[in-house]
Amino acid sequence: MIVDTHCHACLDWYEPVETLLSEMDRNGVERAVLTQILGQYDNSYQRQCVDRHPSRFASVVLVDTERPDAPEELARLARDGAAGVRLRATTRSPGDDPLAIWRAADRLGLPVSCPGSSADFAADEFAQLIGELPQLPIVLEHLASASRPDASPEEAALRRKAFSLARFPNVYIKVPGLGEFAQRVLPVRSPFPFAEPIPNYLEEAYDAFGAGRMMWGSDFPPVAAREGYARALNLCREQFGAKPAADQEAIFGGTAARLFFPS
Repeated sequence: MIVDTHCHACLDWYEPVETLLSEMDRNGVERAVLTQILGQYDNSYQRQCVDRHPSRFASVVLVDTERPDAPEELARLARDGAAGVRLRATTRSPGDDPLAIWRAADRLGLPVSCPGSSADFAADEFAQLIGELPQLPIVLEHLASASRPDASPEEAALRRKAFSLARFPNVYIKVPGLGEFAQRVLPVRSPFPFAEPIPNYLEEAYDAFGAGRMMWGSDFPPVAAREGYARALNLCREQFGAKPAADQEAIFGGTAARLFFPS
């Protein structure tokens, strides 16, 4: 079973869920995690998608964490079937407890899908937050960086420092298509459109986290502006092709199913 852990579907931006289903069906992807786009606090469309296709989708929601009632809103969304919540690495709550929304996710049993820059993830403050919540699954998005190649050796070093968060057993990492961190060759060539050697981040993440805390995510539909959905899956699978079959199954389905589709 292949699970795509990072997809966006929306009626007001990107693409409706039917377009995603078409890509999934063409590529043998059985399930996907709908990850709310940043700045969109109306999660009703994702809820409708899950209601219409309960065996195929889980919903990771977004809440306005500047509101003092954000923990209560998150509890309501959990009752409505949310499978996780998206919180930036730098997100803090107003009021006396800056970790209030993080603690709410922990109480509600909602894994956190966590966007941020490599600098955000490498910051000591983020490691302290993780240490405060040792039972809360926190999933670093986009291979612990932004969804683009590192712009400098310093950025690459920060990404590697972010990988050291694997020392916390509750931290996971999303593995993207190669187009997020490898340079495209121009003119585009086939079957492998990237300059070689590609950065060694997939192997470094594997060494740090192990397959049991890694999960593939396409970043649909922005991936269409990079290598495209099928290549984001298949070229990434090729990179792990020499790993044990059980590890490949974990990275491309098992880890995500355990976290976001527990029943």
